Amino acid sequence: MTIWRTTPTLEALNRMSAGSAVSHLGIEFIEVGDDYLIAQMPVDQRTRQPMGLLHGGASALLAETLGSVATYLIISLGQQSGVGIELNISHLRAVRQGTVQGRVQPIRLGRRTHVWDVRISDEAGKLVAVARLTMAILSHE
Repeated sequence: MTIWRTTPTLEALNRMSAGSAVSHLGIEFIEVGDDYLIAQMPVDQRTRQPMGLLHGGASALLAETLGSVATYLIISLGQQSGVGIELNISHLRAVRQGTVQGRVQPIRLGRRTHVWDVRISDEAGKLVAVARLTMAILSHE
């Protein structure tokens, strides 16, 4: 059983990001499951820090993007909005090139908060970073 309000298409998810930091960093949604999303991000001149490694801030942007979009796909549009209130990320492995993939799944989907688990892996499937994102659900009353 799906957790999404309506099942999104990859085209719609990627179109939503046009012209934003998400598209500037080359983040692309590549899979939608019943309770998860997967997006990939290149490790290139846009996402590396001066020492040539994947920038932790780029990984954080990938994690926050995945959790924010996931919340957006659950809430009642027009009646609610979701805003990130806490992001905790641990960087576990350096990446110099290629792509990384982030997978988001819910830890808890409450009425007022959503808590998301994000796992970022390299092309070999090795864990690069783990993140927990808490989203506040705001009502438009």
